[in-house]
Amino acid sequence: MKAGIIANTGKEKIAEAVLTVAKALIREGFECCISDSMTPLVTEEMLRNYCFSDDQTMVASSDIIISLGGDGTLLSTASKTLQSGKPIVGINFGKLGFLTEIHKETLHEAIKEIKAGDYSIEERIVLEGKSEQTGDCDIFAINDIVIEKGGWPKMMEISLFANGELVSGFSADGLIIATPTGSTGYSMSAGGPIVNPRADVVVISPICPHSLTMRPIVLPADMTIRVEVSSHPVKFSINCDGQRVNELTSPFAIDIVKGKDPLRLVRTKDSSYFNVLRNKLYWGLDVRGRG
Repeated sequence: MKAGIIANTGKEKIAEAVLTVAKALIREGFECCISDSMTPLVTEEMLRNYCFSDDQTMVASSDIIISLGGDGTLLSTASKTLQSGKPIVGINFGKLGFLTEIHKETLHEAIKEIKAGDYSIEERIVLEGKSEQTGDCDIFAINDIVIEKGGWPKMMEISLFANGELVSGFSADGLIIATPTGSTGYSMSAGGPIVNPRADVVVISPICPHSLTMRPIVLPADMTIRVEVSSHPVKFSINCDGQRVNELTSPFAIDIVKGKDPLRLVRTKDSSYFNVLRNKLYWGLDVRGRG
């Protein structure tokens, strides 16, 4: 079994972390290859003793992909591996680690379980967008697609459609179209619901709408969601997962659908979505002091 490693090169001491993971993989009988984005950061000895390759070649030749960093690193890794269908193992070297559930304390045990086949693959929906205005740029997201008003002090006018039917027209600072995976991110901060990642739905959350009644809505994932901005005085933005940003001008329209290729995450036997909710978002916990 061969594992490829993609790491967040901006993290302090990331070379040491990559070496630790590579040694743990080899100790359990894995073949191992590391993204060549790491080559400027590692020692000459490590360059001699380990396989390094460009991401495309490494993904194609690997059975699983190790994402070493935080949730942002996993989202970036997924953008490189999605079409291959290769499952991703998230190892947390960041802050929250909502998607990357494996930590350094559980690293060796998790790798043993994966080598023994004692794991499951969890598939999560992704979003794809199609618009004439974005040209050849790929619009896809694991967490969310966000349309924001840009550097204009007033709100933007947005029209929302589902399967060709008008849902609503409203004024807001923007709009978040989130997957269940992304429901605990920006969408939650905008008042959207927490949705189990196995649900086949999409969450639509307006950003600061100028209305007491314009609330987030959950729609079936097989619907085509259309967003139109007919007139906006300045450039505005559409970003995917907070990483890939396009500047746009009005009139603008985009159709957003469920992607054909799901995100495939490796889950070990101790993985628990509700444990993560409680321990990392403190969901449902009474934080008041008990006298």
